[in-house]
Amino acid sequence: MVMQMRQHIFVSTRAARACALACAAIVALAGCSSADGDLQQFIRQTEQQPGGHVEPLPEIKPYETFVYDDQSLRSPFVPSQEASFNSVRPDAKRPREFLEQFSLDTLKMVGSIRIAGTMYGLVQTKDGIVHRVTAGNYMGQNDGRITDISPSKIDLTEIVPDGLGGYMKRPAAMGLSQ
Repeated sequence: MVMQMRQHIFVSTRAARACALACAAIVALAGCSSADGDLQQFIRQTEQQPGGHVEPLPEIKPYETFVYDDQSLRSPFVPSQEASFNSVRPDAKRPREFLEQFSLDTLKMVGSIRIAGTMYGLVQTKDGIVHRVTAGNYMGQNDGRITDISPSKIDLTEIVPDGLGGYMKRPAAMGLSQ
C-alpha cells in the first residue's frame, strides 16, 4: 500500500508540473496577442482614412556660370596708389605740445572759459592738473588738433594710419565731464 501511495504522489507531482507549464504558456500567448490586436486595429483605421496630397518637386533651375575677370582689378595685397598720393601726414618736425603725451581717453574736459572773446577749454590730466587749450592746440597721441571749442565739447581732428601704408583724418570729440 505504501508503494501505491508513492506512485500516486509521483504521478500527481508530474501532472501538477505539466499543468503549471501549460498555464504559463497560455498566459504568455494571451499577453502577446493583445498588443498586436491594438496595432492591427490602428493600421485598419489608418488605411480607411483618405490619403493626403503631396506637392510636386520644384523645378531645378540650370546653373549659370560666371567668369571672374580679376586682371583689371587692384591686388588686395599691394597698397593702393591712392594711399601713396595722399597728402595727409603727421608733421614730424612740429614741436610737440604737453597734452600730446597723454592718450585722448585719459584726458577729461572739466569746463570752458571765454577770455577777451576767445573760447578756452579746460582739460584735466590723469594727475589732476587742469590745462587751458584753445583752437589750434594739439592734444592726444594721434596728432589731434583742436578745431572748435564749445561750452560742452571740444572737437578735434586726428591723423591716424589707414591700414594701407598711408594716413587719414578722423574726427574726435571730448565732452564735458560731470
